[in-house]
Amino acid sequence: MANVSVFNMQGKEVGKMDLNDAIFAAPVHEHLLHLAVVAQLANKRQGTQKALTRAEVSGGGRKPWRQKGTGHARQGSIRAPQWKGGGVVFAPTPRDYTTGMNKKEKRAALKSALSNAVAENKLIVLDEIRFDEIKTKNFQSMLDAFKVNKAFVLLDQNDQNTVLSARNIQNVKTAQVNELNVYDVLKYGTVLATKAALLKLEEVYA
Repeated sequence: MANVSVFNMQGKEVGKMDLNDAIFAAPVHEHLLHLAVVAQLANKRQGTQKALTRAEVSGGGRKPWRQKGTGHARQGSIRAPQWKGGGVVFAPTPRDYTTGMNKKEKRAALKSALSNAVAENKLIVLDEIRFDEIKTKNFQSMLDAFKVNKAFVLLDQNDQNTVLSARNIQNVKTAQVNELNVYDVLKYGTVLATKAALLKLEEVYA
């Protein structure tokens, strides 16, 4: 088992923790990481874009002038694409961008992301993260203690003081274990996790 240091919020080492190799020393599948990121970003898309084709624009039922003898180019409708107010050629229509991954792929991708974080020394384990008041300055001081300016913070419970203290800090996101995902682990690079959160994670994925 991988053995990592456990720190307090001031950045001082207060102990050690063994990590489950099934989660934190798993093979890194770059292909699955790619699929997971693409799926998550695609599933966020609304797909509600819409423009009208010449068949859907109102008006234009009558030929604007006769075919020959006017000196104008021939026209069949004032709602053809070349006219102002006309339809759009190959107009976008609503569509579903959802793409999926099966359960085993999702789990393998998440294990790959966490294992990669451990291998690159980007997983920082804290004994606890708890604030007595909502204060951004206090949360920033904790980040400064670890010399981190971009982090994904994994909590074992929904502590509002912690969540609200981190809310206004750019490039910092807090989440609980059930909100853990591959995209955020890769995007923020450094993962700050409480010891209790990692134990919960091992219960689910080990």
